[in-house]
Amino acid sequence: MELQELERPSIDPDEVLVNVHSAGVCGSDAHAYEYDNGYEWIQIPRIMGHEYSGEVVEVGADVDAFRAGDKIIEEPIHDCGDCFQCKNGQPNVCQNFSITGMHRDGAYAEYVAVDPSNLHAVPEAVPLRHAAITEPTSIATRAVLDQSTTRPGDDVLVEGPGPIGVLIATVADSLGANVVVSGLDQDAEYRLPLLNDLGIETINVQAESLDGRTDAVTGGRGFDVVFDSTGHHSGIGTAVEQVRKGGQIVVVGIPNDTSEVTLTSVVRGEVDVNTSYGSTWSNFEQALRLMERGEIPVDEIIDTSYGTGDPSDAFEAFLNGETCKPVFQFSA
Repeated sequence: MELQELERPSIDPDEVLVNVHSAGVCGSDAHAYEYDNGYEWIQIPRIMGHEYSGEVVEVGADVDAFRAGDKIIEEPIHDCGDCFQCKNGQPNVCQNFSITGMHRDGAYAEYVAVDPSNLHAVPEAVPLRHAAITEPTSIATRAVLDQSTTRPGDDVLVEGPGPIGVLIATVADSLGANVVVSGLDQDAEYRLPLLNDLGIETINVQAESLDGRTDAVTGGRGFDVVFDSTGHHSGIGTAVEQVRKGGQIVVVGIPNDTSEVTLTSVVRGEVDVNTSYGSTWSNFEQALRLMERGEIPVDEIIDTSYGTGDPSDAFEAFLNGETCKPVFQFSA
């Protein structure tokens, strides 16, 4: 990864030019940075970055929906609109999707040219540095509000205190659920204390028994809902062990490998196993409204201490669990 000086992008008549304000580091960006299995299709060189906010500075001749000066965020996963899933109201699992910052150049830059159909207006009360994490927040709103049965008063376990896990925890907490977030030794220095500071209960499962905490929190019943946001193949097995009979498991993290899971207790306990992937237009709007209401503690979650001069530092810190959500700032 290196810093380069490039020409300012030009726009087509149906595009807008955005001056990027802030852009976050996502887990998928980190996988691409390491060129992990499943990311080899990304053509190099590539300007990465898909979680961002900015201001429209130029509008194509055929664009009516936005004007120069508008504050925006982009839905970075673009659906085709024509496949069965899109026409069936499931654009988040489009067969022919493309991703800003992976299939085409993204927002780790001062300017990016964008199709306005993928933009959302940012409410006046939401600062652009906050709006930069709308996309991961929308993933959390989908997981909690659309794909789970979480209700006020439910006992909820979130496995994995990465950015998505932290945001799922805060969205569930905003509903009035009793949330516990589990992590590992590598999370004990930064991510678990961050959640504790937000008033959300945590446990380091390498230092304390998760079974014991589950019994203490739920009276031995098991959690009503377990979100697996670890991205590790062991996460689903742990969720099966900690969910109550008649409860629900929602897998959000994409497992890094295969594992054997015994489903006997799942069937006999009639446990609902669901998944949540990406987000939709309405989830982005939900995320923006939650931020507008101050329900998401954005300033505590984001980390703007990493500069664009040596961006590798942010990625290495993210991968080592030394930070939660690094955000590069391109505009004051």
